[in-house]
Amino acid sequence: MTTNISMQKIKKQNIPPILQVGDVLVSSDIFVERFCCDLDACRGQCCIEGDAGAPVTLDEVGLLEERVETVWSDLSASAQAVIDRQGVAYTDEEGDLVTSIVGGKDCVFTCRGADGCCYCSLEKAFREGRSSWPKPISCALYPIREKRFGGGLVGLNYNRWDVCKAAVAKGEALDLPVYRFLEAPLRRRFGDEWYEELCEVAKLME
Repeated sequence: MTTNISMQKIKKQNIPPILQVGDVLVSSDIFVERFCCDLDACRGQCCIEGDAGAPVTLDEVGLLEERVETVWSDLSASAQAVIDRQGVAYTDEEGDLVTSIVGGKDCVFTCRGADGCCYCSLEKAFREGRSSWPKPISCALYPIREKRFGGGLVGLNYNRWDVCKAAVAKGEALDLPVYRFLEAPLRRRFGDEWYEELCEVAKLME
């Protein structure tokens, strides 16, 4: 009997590494790899691990600044101090605009629940009806990372991170491809028509 992992390897060998859907260059990993966040296992580590904040656009910086007051009471004193000192975002060593961080790793918008898990205060406010905007699209799209090229082209890659081992295991158990797990944020970023085209490409690959 062939395992899911073996089937994924076979499929991956028969498709090109990059496929173009509209103006977006899509890594085949997004179709082949399985993923489903497992908060019970990871406890929200993606918000507090790493050496830089989440990538944001200038427009998103404006949205973050508008919502600081809404989530202020959910933030730690250390995060509040960082925001007071340098704002909601900064330019990292690679020249990318990212959310500000605390202690070299924690996103300033992280908050901890009564269960000890780390949550995004922005998404929490959105779910509670206190805000009309959930969180930066780079956060919503993870484990997909977006790269912008000239001429309007965009690239989507699958990012592997040890923190997400449990999410990979859960995705494999559910046989849930990355592009299906991220349907909502992909529709939010690129639109319904583009996502339906992405699904058609996936069907052709099968």
